[in-house]
Amino acid sequence: MSTPFGVDLGNHSAVVAVAKNRGIDVVVNEVSNRSTPVIVGFGTKNRSIGETGKTQQTSNLKNTVDNLKRILALNADSPDFEVEKKYFTCPLVDKDGYAAAQVRYLGKQEEFTSVQLVAMYLNKLKDIATKETKGNITDICLAVPVWYTEQQRRAAADACHIAGLNPVRVVNEVTAAAVGYGVFKTDLPEDEPKKVAFVDIGHSSYTVSIGAVKKGELRILGSAYDKHFGGRDFDKAIAEHFADEFKEKYKIDIRTNPKGYNRVLVAAEKLKKVLSANSQAPFNIESVMNDVDVSSQLTREELEEMVKPLLERIHVPIEKALEVAGLKAEDLDSVEVIGGCTRVPSVKARLAEVFGKPLSFTLNQDEAIAKGAAFICAMHSPTLRVRPFKFEDINSFSVTYYWDKDAEDTDHLEVFPKGGVFPSTKLITLYRTSDFEIEAKYTHPEQLPKGTRPEIAKWKISGVEVPEGQDSAICKLKVRNDPSGFFTIESAYIVEEKEVKELVENPEAKPEDEPEYKIVKKLVKTKDLNIDYEGLALPKDVLAEFFEQEGKMVAEDKLVAETEDRKNALEEYIYELRGKLEDQYAEFASPEEKEKLSKMLMDTEEWLYDEGDDSTKAKYIAKYEELASIGNLIKGRYNAKQEELRQELRAKQEAAQAAAMAEKLAAEREAQKAAGDEKKTEEERQDKDGDVNMAEDLD
Repeated sequence: MSTPFGVDLGNHSAVVAVAKNRGIDVVVNEVSNRSTPVIVGFGTKNRSIGETGKTQQTSNLKNTVDNLKRILALNADSPDFEVEKKYFTCPLVDKDGYAAAQVRYLGKQEEFTSVQLVAMYLNKLKDIATKETKGNITDICLAVPVWYTEQQRRAAADACHIAGLNPVRVVNEVTAAAVGYGVFKTDLPEDEPKKVAFVDIGHSSYTVSIGAVKKGELRILGSAYDKHFGGRDFDKAIAEHFADEFKEKYKIDIRTNPKGYNRVLVAAEKLKKVLSANSQAPFNIESVMNDVDVSSQLTREELEEMVKPLLERIHVPIEKALEVAGLKAEDLDSVEVIGGCTRVPSVKARLAEVFGKPLSFTLNQDEAIAKGAAFICAMHSPTLRVRPFKFEDINSFSVTYYWDKDAEDTDHLEVFPKGGVFPSTKLITLYRTSDFEIEAKYTHPEQLPKGTRPEIAKWKISGVEVPEGQDSAICKLKVRNDPSGFFTIESAYIVEEKEVKELVENPEAKPEDEPEYKIVKKLVKTKDLNIDYEGLALPKDVLAEFFEQEGKMVAEDKLVAETEDRKNALEEYIYELRGKLEDQYAEFASPEEKEKLSKMLMDTEEWLYDEGDDSTKAKYIAKYEELASIGNLIKGRYNAKQEELRQELRAKQEAAQAAAMAEKLAAEREAQKAAGDEKKTEEERQDKDGDVNMAEDLD
């Protein structure tokens, strides 16, 4: 049984949630954080992913990749490719027309595609969840930005496959949060839906979705976004401000020093968070570059002035989303806000001003998306029962299907219009005389993000046979915009018009009456057609190759981690044994053993800090066992003596307990005897008093 697994793949950090019978839990990572940095670092021996990658980022900038969400399936000829280069510390290169990272790994220069990089990171998250839940993690619901095209959504699913995961659904981030809102909010109406604006401003992008929510149901009415508005833009503005100040004040240009500039960016992010709660804050970095210590400060007003151009764009996605939804701001019942950047006071103030109403923070700003994704994953689980909930999203772009003219008057049809809901299924009827091809394209390429290719997929339909006596075969194609937003052809088949018997409905018929039938002409399915897909998903052989490569890299990482563990165990054993040899184990080792073992310890320590500093797992184990062959003998004698002392102590304690019990019983007997003697004396006294009274009566 697979534990339902929901992932909010943020640009700065990711949050993982799992669904269990008792609810949705956010999974903590190896250092007990509820979010994990989205970073993949490459070294001479292994990869450092997540927390370890963040730790080594400053010292390994040229081989560290972050901002993974931004480059997934990003076309190299897109303007965004040049934008993203400014945020990368490793070279971003063109590989087969798409963005890839160039790094040194295992001593060689490598180029990893964005799909591989995301797969590496998802594999790490799977490992974290598996260790934390002790469960089997295979099914995943991955939350992605609403502005992802078919190409990017397919790439996200491919990354899941490479990581050994089954993507049961790829869902829009804000939609996942809205699902969580609809499922867990208890006071939703049952008839007229509540109109809610969901606003998500994260590390790199800003999305607004308008939803109609009622008990058990959600429909997204409109969505809009700004791909270049987020926390990293605020950090960049602060870093650029201090870069100018330090150039004038300290005569250093941090823009020429990647490590120095990265340290300023990290400090800028912390400063931004401090200014969210304070009116001003200091800014200090030791030895930022050229052994120069820098010191300054910034006020909230100064920050707001720096990001004024960004704040002036806040209204645009809101107005676009409302326009698509056919609503006005005053029609909204609530404005739900999520995303780390919404903690900035000026952002909150501007949002409230544009909407004209107070903001609501019902949802957890950092975890709402992951929890919603985990619930959606649980909906697909055959073993978990969840609260019934139906939800529909909308298309950001219209899609048209094209084919060659044969018996048709037209060669295309807009099947899924912009703003149409999905999941959705449509039926196309074509009259064919032979096998044919059908292709899906975006209807209006000019509306796509620049650099996006309009082609979506092509299908070869084969097995067409014209029925006897007919001019052409009637081919039915069931086309689908599936729950993950993918455009597919679900099935293709031939139908023929045939005469069939149909029961005549007669409410007045008696049980003993014979049933009546009529002959009607109906289209009957006669043959399934073959469908060969050729689209934006990775070919099976490439997917298999990437899966194998990932497996090898995981094995390398595991071997390096185990080797380091054995090295640490050997080092710890040397220090522990040396300390105890002159203390606890002193009387249990002969002078010869002490001399021999001390020399072995010294020789092993020297080896460990010289040629053994970078040795193999087997060598560390062999050295450990060599020391343990003598050390464990001495330790065994010590433990035997300790056990003997414990037995003696236990015997003394048992004897003391027995003596105490005997003493207690003797005391109880003495007390009983004393009580009996006292009672006897009292009875004798009462008898004597009775004799006196009798004597008085006789007188």
